Amino acid sequence: MTTTTDAAASSTEVGVVPSFDVTLRIRRFNPESDTEPHWEDYTVSVHATDRLLDALHTIKWEQDGSLTFRRSCAHGVCGSDAMRINGKNRLACKTLLKDLNPKKPITVEPIKGLAVEKDLVVDMDPFFAAYREVMPFLMTSGNEPSRERIQSQEQRDRFDDTTKCILCAACTSSCPVFWGDGQYFGPAAIVNAHRFIFDSRDQAADQRLEILNDKEGVWRCRTTFNCTDACPRGIEVTKAIQEVKRALLTRKV
Repeated sequence: MTTTTDAAASSTEVGVVPSFDVTLRIRRFNPESDTEPHWEDYTVSVHATDRLLDALHTIKWEQDGSLTFRRSCAHGVCGSDAMRINGKNRLACKTLLKDLNPKKPITVEPIKGLAVEKDLVVDMDPFFAAYREVMPFLMTSGNEPSRERIQSQEQRDRFDDTTKCILCAACTSSCPVFWGDGQYFGPAAIVNAHRFIFDSRDQAADQRLEILNDKEGVWRCRTTFNCTDACPRGIEVTKAIQEVKRALLTRKV
């Protein structure tokens, strides 16, 4: 027979997730006081279900308020918390600590190829400049339609994958070509051009193709698949770039 006391004790144990300590080795840089970036270690108590973003919050709120990083929705939608985690581009809000071998220090640093403003925050202006240059919006001609523009499911499927981009820059900043040449449009800009080049309702495919035919456009891609591996949304980035190259050669979309 279970007593009231036994039942209460059992209920407190059900669903309890044990905690453990992890060390985050964070690449820090404060332009007001540092001449070069440096590494700092922080130890925090976490649970297996915690994400890296949770650990960063603990450090920011309880240990070192000067730690600087971007984050917004915390649910993998806004793309603002992209960073290099154990040498790979990931979203901090989607990365579970238990998947990072927490027995060893977890390295956290800013994404590469963009100037570091402070700690994990980089200057995104060049990234968004390339994005704007490919005209990432629907372009049509003629009078304003009196009804919706009809599109078949097959036509939608043609570009559906590239509509998933959240502009986190994980793909672009994982590209070796972009690291060495900041003028390269980068995978994210090409992905967003692809989204409209192959949209049956759009009428500016030729303009976008000419933009990407530039020496800093699609022909700089070396097909290393870093971008595809880095995409937190699972977009087949390298495939999209190859489809744009093929469209340039055949002038068929």
